[in-house]
Amino acid sequence: MRARYDTFRMKCAPKGFKDHPYPYHHEIILEIENVTNLGYGIARDSGWVIQIAFVLPGEKILARIFRNHKNYSEADCIEIIKSSPNRVDPKCPLFGTCGGCQYQSVDYNTQLEWKRDQVADSFERIADLKVEVLPVIQSPKQYGYRSKLTPHYEKPRNETFRKIGFLRYGSRKMIVDVCNCPIATDAINQELPSARKSLNTNKKKKGGTLLLRDTLEGVVTDPKQVVCEKVGDLTFQFKAGEFFQNNPFILPTLVDYVVEQAKSEDNNLLVDAYCGGGLFALSASKYFKKVIGIEVSREGFDWACANALLNRIENAEFILGDAASIFDELHDENSESSLVIDPPRKGCDENFLAQTLSFRPKKIIYVSCDPATQARDVHILVNGGYKIKKVQPFDLFPQTRHVENVITLES
Repeated sequence: MRARYDTFRMKCAPKGFKDHPYPYHHEIILEIENVTNLGYGIARDSGWVIQIAFVLPGEKILARIFRNHKNYSEADCIEIIKSSPNRVDPKCPLFGTCGGCQYQSVDYNTQLEWKRDQVADSFERIADLKVEVLPVIQSPKQYGYRSKLTPHYEKPRNETFRKIGFLRYGSRKMIVDVCNCPIATDAINQELPSARKSLNTNKKKKGGTLLLRDTLEGVVTDPKQVVCEKVGDLTFQFKAGEFFQNNPFILPTLVDYVVEQAKSEDNNLLVDAYCGGGLFALSASKYFKKVIGIEVSREGFDWACANALLNRIENAEFILGDAASIFDELHDENSESSLVIDPPRKGCDENFLAQTLSFRPKKIIYVSCDPATQARDVHILVNGGYKIKKVQPFDLFPQTRHVENVITLES
């Protein structure tokens, strides 16, 4: 039986459409060769590359062109003629319409292999480094794991209803109404109807983003409310709207791994260069004589200090300032240290990496949610004399293309 996919594309070519090499909505039968790091299937027509979402390698599909670029075209899959044995039925009826997930139609073991390949490909393509990537450590929960949900809502269409959900795949404006999100925790899905009802009765809100965060205090919708998360034996406080890893089921495993990799023979000093609320620094404190965290945000710095007091940790020190100048504060410290780096998605700046090479910690443990920027930065560290000892991905985001990766380097 053939699967058929509905698309929302305009019937007529949009303004500015380039009609080479295909006219708008040209239909073509393709065989999918592989997938990109962004989760798109790749096919070729007489050497010309065509990119299609929600398809798997080995599948034969009927595709419909909707955009031509200089070197490739984009198409929607409108029919699967031959299905991959790795294809499964997605749990969400909105999969393929909602842009939140990319891999729900792929069996979980294949998702993990794709993510492992994604890390290896990023390092070979961007850093010209062939690295041995360990099998991805899987999430204990593949659905119902996400403890933070931020659905968008539109202006009220009538007296009782407005769409509340996520952007439609391929759109920057259209919202898909989502009544239940299978990757969110049960508590969030139970709270979602109340949040919808409250929002629909508040006509002053003209459009924006909701917050639902599953915490020790329950599901919180006020981004300014102080909440707690338990990671291992420690409790961390922060404001509900601030960043904190949103898969609590795998987070303790990730933290334990980073701490274990950071340990050295003397365990003298651990430096956490992007410490936020102190997650890695405080979690590692019982294994080191001293831990020092640096945080550019005043709010994050205050929470790190507060979390040290909350957990009665006395060998932790936190510095407020730019991570790029952290080593100026540590000129008297023993360079026989371990350094944890967990930067934002954009990675580290060149100044910080240059100072890291000058400070020369014995170990560097680099945590990243973007293997591409991580590969770029690790290339600089390797050229500076560091050797890659271990590459370990973690699946913090099942059913999506995202992967968290931890690299251990030694001088």
